[in-house]
Amino acid sequence: MIQLKHIHKEFDGRVVLDGIDSSFQPGKINMVIGGSGTGKSVLLKCMIGILKPEKGQVLYDGRDFLQADQDTVKAIRREMGVLFQGGALFDSKTVLENVRFPLDTLTSQSVEEKNARAMLCLQRVGLEAAAHQMPSDISGGMKKRVGIARAIVMNPKYLFCDEPNSGLDPLTAVKIDLLIQEITKEFNITTIVISHDMNSVMRMGEYIIFLKDGKKVWEGSNQNLLKTDVPSLQEFLSTKLT
Repeated sequence: MIQLKHIHKEFDGRVVLDGIDSSFQPGKINMVIGGSGTGKSVLLKCMIGILKPEKGQVLYDGRDFLQADQDTVKAIRREMGVLFQGGALFDSKTVLENVRFPLDTLTSQSVEEKNARAMLCLQRVGLEAAAHQMPSDISGGMKKRVGIARAIVMNPKYLFCDEPNSGLDPLTAVKIDLLIQEITKEFNITTIVISHDMNSVMRMGEYIIFLKDGKKVWEGSNQNLLKTDVPSLQEFLSTKLT
């Protein structure tokens, strides 16, 4: 389980996250939504260690990620898979090499073992035929699938996805959503998705938190989202569902 306790983050005196508390549900798709500048991506970066909040705790199964010793931090990082916005693939590496990269940096497996695992993950996302292509030779949707393959290559307990549908056409966006859903259930992963796409939220949001001005002002399932009586959330939904 991932727990956030009193997460506070600011930049140059400007508060971006103001006392965020939440518990993300194991084995489900947890989504963080909100308008631009509400702190969604900053929260994700604090959770995966790219940013460090001024106050608070990020707990992975009770382990304080922010205060842990180096060995514990490395152990937690090995349990994470991250799908960055845009895919964040290395242009100079093939598709297979991109997927293999976490294994290259975090394991002592042989090249044969790493290639076999990377190919297995490419097969899972339907891209084994593209293994030896370069990122410049594949579509945006394919890049996202490569990113997903790379994110699961270490068999993670936690999968973080930052705007996975950004820049995709509606049909491809649905395919990416379904793939994230399938992988979450298949591998019993705790998935955290940052999104502004309400179609995705309604399609796969099992647990949702809504941020407004750096604060968590609502949480619940997508089934209860449209029943909300929180004014700021109603206003947000009115702009996204029209």
